[in-house]
Amino acid sequence: MTYTEDTPDNPGITRPILSDMPELLCPAGNMEKLETAVTYGADAVYLGAGDLNLRSAGAGFNWEDLPAAFELCRANNVQAYFCVNAYPKEKDLSKVRADLAKLKECPPDGLIIADPGVLMLAAEILPDIPVHISTQANTGNSEAARFWQKFGASRVNLARELSAADVADIAGKCPGIELEMFVHGAMCMAISGRCFLSAWLNDRSANMGRCTHPCRFEYKATGLRVEEKTRPGQDVWEAVEHDGYTEFFAAEDLCLVHHVRMLAKLGIASLKIEGRTKSSSYLAQVVDVYRTVIDKAKEGGPLPGIALAELTNAATRPLTTAFFKKSGPSTIAMPPSKEERRPVVARVLEQRDDGSWLLSVKARWENDRDMHVLVPGLERPFIKAGDYSFEATNGEPRDVVHSGTQAVLRCDNPAIAPGLFFRKL
Repeated sequence: MTYTEDTPDNPGITRPILSDMPELLCPAGNMEKLETAVTYGADAVYLGAGDLNLRSAGAGFNWEDLPAAFELCRANNVQAYFCVNAYPKEKDLSKVRADLAKLKECPPDGLIIADPGVLMLAAEILPDIPVHISTQANTGNSEAARFWQKFGASRVNLARELSAADVADIAGKCPGIELEMFVHGAMCMAISGRCFLSAWLNDRSANMGRCTHPCRFEYKATGLRVEEKTRPGQDVWEAVEHDGYTEFFAAEDLCLVHHVRMLAKLGIASLKIEGRTKSSSYLAQVVDVYRTVIDKAKEGGPLPGIALAELTNAATRPLTTAFFKKSGPSTIAMPPSKEERRPVVARVLEQRDDGSWLLSVKARWENDRDMHVLVPGLERPFIKAGDYSFEATNGEPRDVVHSGTQAVLRCDNPAIAPGLFFRKL
C-alpha cells in the first residue's frame, strides 16, 4: 500500500505507509527529565554519562545512576540509547574504551556514535548493542547512510541541513536503514553542531561535549546591517540590538510539528526532540505535544488545535522549519512576551498519606492564581483559585511558594497525579 503526498516543495514523492508511526525519541539529561519524558509519552530516550557525550558539561547521569535509569525505561517499555557521540582525540581513546567497558555491566538498547574510531571500538567491546549514527556525523546523502550501515550501524540520524525533498530522496534509496530526524529544538549555527566557537573563546570544545554556547552570548554590534553585492537594496543579514547588545550568532529553534504525518509516510523511523540541557518543565510541554500529534496522525486525525500554541509557550527563540522548506518563510512562530508566557510552576512528586500532594516548585506560585494541570494527551484541566491551598512541608500554611523549594498542595482534583506539572493560566 502506498500513499502519495507532496512535500513542502512539491516533489510528488510516493512512499510505503508504515504499519506503525515513528518512534518519539526524547532527551533525558537527568533522572527527573527521564521520568518526565516517560510520563508524557516518549517511546525512547537518549542519555549519557561520563565525558564522551555531547552534553557532558551539563546534562549527564552518574555512572552509578544508570542501572536505575535503564530499569525505569524497561518497566515502561521505553528504549534507552546511550550517547558516546563526542569526537575524541588520541589521548581520549582510553576513556572511550573504559566507558564502553562499563556498559557491559549495564547495557543500553543502543549506542549513539559520531566518530568512526568510536564505532570500531564499540563493535569490538559491545558487538551486540545496536549502533545509531549521531547528527554530528552530518549524514546528508544515501551513500553516506549506506557507508555507516556497511560498518555496522542500524540507524542514521539525517542532517538538519536537509530539505523535505532531500529527506524523501534519501528515504527512497535507503529502504533497509532506519532513518532518524530531529523535529524540534535548538539548532547550531555550524554544520550539524560541529562548531569551534567554544573551543576558540573558552578552550572548551563543543565536539567533546563541553560547549559553552557562545552563539547564545550577547555581543555589542559595531555594524548592524549588510547587503550582498549582487543583491543591492536587499538586507541579507541584520543584527537587532536589545539594550545595546545582540545575539546575532543564535539560530532559531527547529519545529516540524506540522510535518509529522509526512515524515511518517516517508518511512522515517524516529522523530527526535533536542534538549538534554532544557528544563523538565520545557520537556513536559514539548513531549506532550509530539506524542499527541503522532497519536492523532496514526488515527488519521488532524493536528490538535493547541499544538503550536503549546510549543510556542515553551519557546525562548523563534520557531522555524529551517532548511526543511526551500521556499516561503521558514519562521512559523515567535516566542511569547514576558506578559504572554504561561510559566510552569511546579511538578508533583508524590501523594502523601493524608491525600495531599508533595510538590517540587519551579517558579513562584501565589494561591490566588487559576491553574492548568498538564495531563498527557494535551488535556489541560482547570483548577480555580480557592480550590487549593499551600502548606510548608512542616504543615505551616502558605499564601505563596517559591522556586527551588518543596511544598504541600491540598487539592482533590482527580486530574492530579505524580509526575505531572502545574502551569499558570
